[in-house]
Amino acid sequence: MATAKKNNALQKPMQPSPELAAVVGAGPVTRGEVVSKIWDYIKKNNLQNPANKREIQADDKLKKLFDGKASVNMFEMNKYFSKHLS
Repeated sequence: MATAKKNNALQKPMQPSPELAAVVGAGPVTRGEVVSKIWDYIKKNNLQNPANKREIQADDKLKKLFDGKASVNMFEMNKYFSKHLS
């Protein structure tokens, strides 16, 4: 008897908006890949606040994703990405 595979929302490929694609790439990506690629981008561009590692300091690309905010808490970051996936 085969077991049914659960449909995990984190593993469903989705199309990023042009703003999100500028950071993670244009092809379909899963939510898990988005989070991973965003963290790679944050680390590569040194965007964590050195005094408070939970704060992400947005550059021009991330400001477009974060509704124009200059910084966001790492825990609220994912809610902004959902608006950019379809």
